[in-house]
Amino acid sequence: MSEPDTTRRLPTLEKTDRRADGPEQSASAAAYTSAAGDRAGRFWSARRLPAGLVALVVLAVAGLFLYDVAAVRTGRPAMAWRRRLADELASRPLEDTWVLAAAALAMALGLWLLVLAVTPGLRGVLPMRPATPGIRAGLDRSAAALVLRDRVMEVSGVQAVRISMSRRKVTARAVAHFRELDEVRGDVAAALADGLDRLGLARPPGMSVHVRRAGKR
Repeated sequence: MSEPDTTRRLPTLEKTDRRADGPEQSASAAAYTSAAGDRAGRFWSARRLPAGLVALVVLAVAGLFLYDVAAVRTGRPAMAWRRRLADELASRPLEDTWVLAAAALAMALGLWLLVLAVTPGLRGVLPMRPATPGIRAGLDRSAAALVLRDRVMEVSGVQAVRISMSRRKVTARAVAHFRELDEVRGDVAAALADGLDRLGLARPPGMSVHVRRAGKR
């Protein structure tokens, strides 16, 4: 009795010929900006590590102060570090180096926490166009770059290619070992443009293509 076939075919990007209406080319690089997709916000990071560190520090400091105050209320003397801290705060002037350094450190930590609170994070996840209401999808930036690299490697004349992808721009640096550089550049730009459209990103990034001849061994 034969077992049922449970394998699935992975999704691939179908190739289309966009050479006729592809992006404009320049002598050294190709610049392309896809049409703006549907607006979709970035994914927000949970910020577990910064929130956990701040919570632990606040809990430790608050617990220590609470223990010392309770000890003083029961008739015991205050801890030496708290008496020294109170004396230092009362005797040191505001322009003292240690006071200024502590204030600068506290301000830097506060600004860092504010930046973490108002920025989404997860820069490596690219939002995709919403296909179903109420469902959001994202694409890992490294995975998107790998898909685009595979598309470019299928272009005739390309020996090697390196894809660097940010949230706003995709840069392709290809090495051609035959064919004219302008022809290879045009095909690479067309393949990248078609690949970006088929990735379904909510905010398609701009594109820059650089092609050079392979060096002699």
